[in-house]
Amino acid sequence: MRHDKLERELNLLLLLTENHNYTVPDICERLQISRRNFYYYIEFFQLAGFIVEHRKPYYRISKDSRFFKKIDEIVHFTEDEAITLRQILDKTGDDSIQVQRLKKKLDRLYDLQILDSVELKEQLAHNVTTLYEAIKRRQCAKLVGYSSPHSNTTSDRIVEPFLFMNGNREIRCYELSSGMNKTFKLSRMQDVEMLDLMWENERRHRQMHTDIFMFSGEQTWQVVLRMGRLATAVLREEYPQAERFIEPVDADHWRATLTVSSMIGIGRFVLGLFTDIEVEEGEELKDYLRQQIVKLNNKQL
Repeated sequence: MRHDKLERELNLLLLLTENHNYTVPDICERLQISRRNFYYYIEFFQLAGFIVEHRKPYYRISKDSRFFKKIDEIVHFTEDEAITLRQILDKTGDDSIQVQRLKKKLDRLYDLQILDSVELKEQLAHNVTTLYEAIKRRQCAKLVGYSSPHSNTTSDRIVEPFLFMNGNREIRCYELSSGMNKTFKLSRMQDVEMLDLMWENERRHRQMHTDIFMFSGEQTWQVVLRMGRLATAVLREEYPQAERFIEPVDADHWRATLTVSSMIGIGRFVLGLFTDIEVEEGEELKDYLRQQIVKLNNKQL
């Protein structure tokens, strides 16, 4: 029925507007569609005027698409208006339920989580806004007076910023002078200036992914765990961010589909509860676990 097809299209559109975590296989499984149909829908969205972004391995619908812009003009604040409103709410010192709800709505509605629970002081708010605009327009920025503890220097850095991290406390950039991807802390910037210089190195941008076990890296692996009741409870309690990746299998088992940046964190979790966990997918994790078990057996206890 056309109604069912339209419902799938709308569900896919909604998922893609906020997609940061789902790969093509993930999306196809969640919506029960084939890869062929997925790419058909992507082509349809493009023909309909939506801007489809592809940053491997993720597809997203840009909020710069003309349909979203029309909606934003009617019901949304501009980014500057939203940041100003968030600053006002922060300065009131009011922790009432109504204020908390307003903050959560702002956090949920604006791209790149620009209004996350970072204490937005005036200079920090300016830095965040400028970097946000630079990302949005794909322009370079100057990090003025950046203090580096590694080199013990303070200098200006010309960068292509492309990803906020850690609740907007850090930003991932491609630095032109070194030709390297680096993570910069916003608290170490005296100021930020947007430059009249467009990105020229987007294909060299490498995201730094931080997994739920708090390990970071440019490379990621997908792992699927089948867990019993104990392992599921421990995962939820110790790593609350994992909740959205957990789904029930039956009355006594759950499945977690996780993207990890290191085998250390997830390996420690699995080894600690190995009788209650089965690794369904993730050859890299299986190899890592075998190596750790061999090392353990070779130890003189």
